Amino acid sequence: MTSTTPAPATDTEAWRGAGPAVRSRTHTWARPTSYADGAGRSGLEVLQMIVEGRLPQAPIGGTLGFRLVAVEHGRAVFEGEPGEHLLNPMGTVHGGFLATLLDSALGSAVMSALPVGRAYTTIQLGVHMVRPVFADTPTLRCEGAVIHAGRTTATAEARIIGTADGRLYAHATTTCAVFALPEGA
Repeated sequence: MTSTTPAPATDTEAWRGAGPAVRSRTHTWARPTSYADGAGRSGLEVLQMIVEGRLPQAPIGGTLGFRLVAVEHGRAVFEGEPGEHLLNPMGTVHGGFLATLLDSALGSAVMSALPVGRAYTTIQLGVHMVRPVFADTPTLRCEGAVIHAGRTTATAEARIIGTADGRLYAHATTTCAVFALPEGA
C-alpha cells in the first residue's frame, strides 16, 4: 500500500514535522548611544538615562532580545527573552546569547562605577554555563556587580537567574581596562 501524503517542501519540514520551515523576525533600533551623548556625565548617569528611556538601549539588546532594566552604583540588571531565533543545532539557546547577556551586565556594572571622563573595555571574560536554556524558557534576569573598580582596571561578576524558577543558568566574571576618554569623545 502506498501513502498519498505529500512530501515535505524542505528537509527542515521533514525533520521538524508539519509547519512552516521559514520564520521571520524584524528588528529595528535607534541610533546607538555614544560617549558624546553622555558628555559631562558619569557612567551611572548615562545608564540611568537609558533605563529611563532618555537615551536608547544598545542595539545589541534589541538584536538578541534583552534590555537594561535597572542600574545603581556598581550594579546593573538586564532581562532577556529566550526564543526559537536563538537556537543552536542541538535545539538549545546558543551559549553566545548567554555570554553576551553576561558581558552586557558585567560591562554596565563597571560603567556605573566610572566617573565623568572615564570609559572601559572588556579584556577578559570567563563564562560558565550551568544548565541549558530552551526557546520556551521564561524571562532570564542577569545581575552584574562590581568587585573592584580602580584607576586602570575593574573586575565584576554576574549571574543569570530564571525569573520563573529562580534557577541559576550561567555565571561569569570579567576584567576590564579603564581609560580616559579621548578628547572630543
